[in-house]
Amino acid sequence: MEILRHVVVFVHITGFALLFGGWAVEAFTRRFQINKVMNWGLVIAAVAGLILAAPWGISYELNYVKLGVKLVVLLAIGALMGIGASRARKAGTSVSPGLFWAIGILTLLNAALAVIWR
Repeated sequence: MEILRHVVVFVHITGFALLFGGWAVEAFTRRFQINKVMNWGLVIAAVAGLILAAPWGISYELNYVKLGVKLVVLLAIGALMGIGASRARKAGTSVSPGLFWAIGILTLLNAALAVIWR
């Protein structure tokens, strides 16, 4: 059971890597667009995170406050990505820089919460 939980953690980290990697590519090329890699990364990280939030295969108590905060940040990232993609599609331009940078900062915040908050 522990190996399965570690596999799900790996999938969760892969989702984060896709989300942040897709964002970083767009940031470094200065295109400021929401791409499919970012969308898939968000979905993979969210599903794997929800699976990890269930108390299976562990011998310790989960920190549900931390999990709740991480879920709120994830929902904020998803909302910003949806708003940014919708506005960019309607206007035929890229996502506004403030919105785009907020997505990246919140993504890093979510990773920091996972690592630093015990």
